[in-house]
This record gives sequence, C-alpha cells and structure tokens, in this order.
Amino acid sequence: MATMTKMELWPNRSVDDVQAVIRAVYKHVLGNPHVMESERLSSAESQLADGSLSVREFVRAVGKSEFYQTRYFQQCAPYRFVELNFMHFLGRPPESKAEVSAHIVRCVAEGYESEIDSYIDSDEYQAAFGENIVPYNRSLSEDGKSQVTYNRLIAIDRGPAQVSSSVTSSQLVYSVATNSTSKATASKVSLGGSADASQKMFKIVVTGAKFTGPRRVSTTEYIVRGDRMTPQIQRINRTSGKIVSITEMT
Repeated sequence: MATMTKMELWPNRSVDDVQAVIRAVYKHVLGNPHVMESERLSSAESQLADGSLSVREFVRAVGKSEFYQTRYFQQCAPYRFVELNFMHFLGRPPESKAEVSAHIVRCVAEGYESEIDSYIDSDEYQAAFGENIVPYNRSLSEDGKSQVTYNRLIAIDRGPAQVSSSVTSSQLVYSVATNSTSKATASKVSLGGSADASQKMFKIVVTGAKFTGPRRVSTTEYIVRGDRMTPQIQRINRTSGKIVSITEMT
C-alpha cells in the first residue's frame, strides 16, 4: 500500500525529516508514481522546508498540480476520479452512492479546484490528519473498520506494485451503488468486461438546462454509458444545466 502509518512533520524537523515527508506525500497523494525532477513542486517543497507551508497545504498543492489533474481528472472516468480522491486525500474509499454523486456534481458545478478543496478543507481531513500529518490509508490501520471498507480499499489501492493512474475505470461503482462488498481479487488493468464502469449505464438528472431551440424543460434525465459520461457532463455544463444526481442504473 501507499502510506500506511502516521508520518508527522514536527516543528524541530531536520532536512531529512522534510524530505521523508515530501516523498510520502508524493507517494500517497499521487498514487505510487515515478515523479521526474521536472515534475516536482520545487516552490512548494521549499515553503514546506522553511515552515511557511504546512503538510496540509503541501497536499493541497500536490492535488491541484498539473501532474494530478492530468492523470486523474483528465484521463480517468468520473467515478474513478472521485474514488481515487477519497483514497488519496482522506485515506478511505467512498461509503455511498450519494457521496460519490455529490462530489461529481460539485466538480462539474464548481470546478476542479473546488473538488480538491472539498476533501482537504473537510472536518474529516482535519480530524484525521490536522495540519502536519501525511494522509495515509486509515482503513488498514484504524480499529473498527468493516470488512466491506477494507475490501473496497483493496479494490482501489493494490499497493506499491500498481500505480493508481494505470487503472482509469471505476473499481467500486457496483459495490457503492448497491451498498455491497467488493471482492478482494487479483489486480487487473483491463478496461473491458461487463463489470467495467465504462459499460454500465448511468442516469444523470439535470435541472434548468438551456438549449439553442425553444425547447426548455424543468427537469431532464439522461441515460448514458460510463464511457460517454464525461462528454455528456461537459455538454450539460455548456448548456448551464445543474446536475442534481448521477446514479448507476441497476
């Protein structure tokens, strides 16, 4: 797994302590990638080192980086983007269909940066990590977590051998939609098959969309396949529609 234990940056930190925290943040928040020197956030790293930036704000900078946005927002299906955000920033899998839908709606309505801020500014983040603890997979280290939660985390985080961006389709769409467990099976990168989010059907409920013609309805429902969800969401956004919910068709 990525970071599994608490790593905190103390006021009396050494240079080695700072570098260890930087590596841990990149590893967990970016999902086990290889970060080239040119991709590192040198300015944010310097601010973290001199104490003008907390670990929390460094995590925010990494989450809003071009590295993160390109690999997870631009290249992943919406459900996958959100489930990885939960893992990378809160150290847990999403718990309900409503939770996932709310974050997709926020991202569409308020933008990418607002979606990232919603995790880092949450009471949950503050309670779990505060200002100076590197996010880690809480579902593996905290008492009282259910087997469902554990299996869901295993489904989206297969450890250091798998980079998060190598899988672009949702791994939890069925279990979250049906409130069921995910089987902890062998990891696979295949994007095909009936269980793949790209092949499942979703209902998007929209209000207030404006069209080029005289047609206007108060509420519209779109039934789209997972691999067409992003273009449909973009079209809705262009027509000033407000997405009320996104749910899997069962």
